[in-house]
Amino acid sequence: MKAVRVHEYHVDPSIDDIPEPKLAGPLDVIVKIGGAGVCRTDLHILEGQWAEAMNPALPYVIGHENAGWVHEVGEGVTNVAVGDTVILHPQPSCGLCLACRAGRDMQCENAFFPGLSDNDGGMAEYLRTTARACVKLNPDTNPADVAALADAGITAYHAVRKAVPSLYPGTTAVVQGAGGLGHIGIQALAALTATRIIVVDRNPDALALAKQIGADETVQADGNHVNAVKDLTDGKGADVVFDFVAEQGAENDAWQMTAPAGSQYIIGYGGEVRIPTLDFVAGEKNIIGNIVGTYNDLAELMVLAQAGKVTLHTKQYPLDAALDALHDLDAGRVRGRAILVP
Repeated sequence: MKAVRVHEYHVDPSIDDIPEPKLAGPLDVIVKIGGAGVCRTDLHILEGQWAEAMNPALPYVIGHENAGWVHEVGEGVTNVAVGDTVILHPQPSCGLCLACRAGRDMQCENAFFPGLSDNDGGMAEYLRTTARACVKLNPDTNPADVAALADAGITAYHAVRKAVPSLYPGTTAVVQGAGGLGHIGIQALAALTATRIIVVDRNPDALALAKQIGADETVQADGNHVNAVKDLTDGKGADVVFDFVAEQGAENDAWQMTAPAGSQYIIGYGGEVRIPTLDFVAGEKNIIGNIVGTYNDLAELMVLAQAGKVTLHTKQYPLDAALDALHDLDAGRVRGRAILVP
C-alpha cells in the first residue's frame, strides 16, 4: 500500500510502498482509510518535537486523524463489523487500568498512539487500530468529511466540554485562533453554551468564517487585540479564554485577556507561559491544559456533527499530494483542515 513515512527529522517525509498492516490481537481492527487529517502536530513531528517524548523507531507512517471503513476484525471484536463506517479515537486504550476505568483514555497506562508513537498512522491506505478506538457512524457518512474530528475536533470539544460549567448566560468566552481547531471550538461553544463568543485571529478570512459559524464578536490580532478584548468586556477580560495558538507570545496574550477568577485553557502548544506568581494569587486565575479527549467526547461530538451543528471546513488532497498538504498547512494556506484521501 501507499503510505506517508518519516525517515528522518527536519526533512520532508516520503510516499512509500509498504506492506498492508496485519491483525496482531483478537481486539484489533484493520480500517480502510477514507480520510486522514493533516495536523499541525504532524509538522511538529517532522521538526522532531515529539521524538524524545514518543521515541518512535524510524521510518514510520504519520497521521492521527482517521476515519474510514472496517476492513478486517480480530476474533474478539463485537462492536463493529466489516464494512462499517467508523471514526477512530486517536489513542487506542487498554480498558483495564485505573485511568481507563475512570474514562480518562488519554492517560491510559498501556495506550499506543498511531502516527505519533512507535505505531504506524493513517496517512496510508490501511491502518491497524483496536475495537476500543472505533466509533461507529451513519453508513452515509463520508469519512473524508469527518476525519479531522478525530483529533482537531475532539481536542477542541474536550476543552469546551470541561469549561461548560463556567460558561453560563452572561459570561464571555474568547477563542484565540480560528483555524483547524479553533473553528470547531467556536461551533462547540455555540452548540453547548449560551456564552458570548469573541474570536481573535490575525487572518481576516478566518474572522469572516468565525462570524458565519457562531462568533458574536471578532477581533483582529494586530498588536492591540488584548486591549480590544478588554474594551468588549468592560475592562475585565473573558471568563474563559481558549488558546488554540499558544506560541509566539499568544500564550501570554491569552493570560492578559483572562478575567480575574477566570480560566485560560491551553490547547495549542509551542510557546512558554511566563507569569509572576503574584498574578495567580491576586487574580485567582486558572491555567488548564488539554490533550485530545475521551472516547465519550468523540462520540458526543459525532452526534453534533451528524446533526449538522458542527461542520468541518476542509480542503482535500489525494494521498500522493501529501507534501503539498503539509507545505500548504505550514504556509497558512489552509482554511479549516487539510484532508488526505487515498
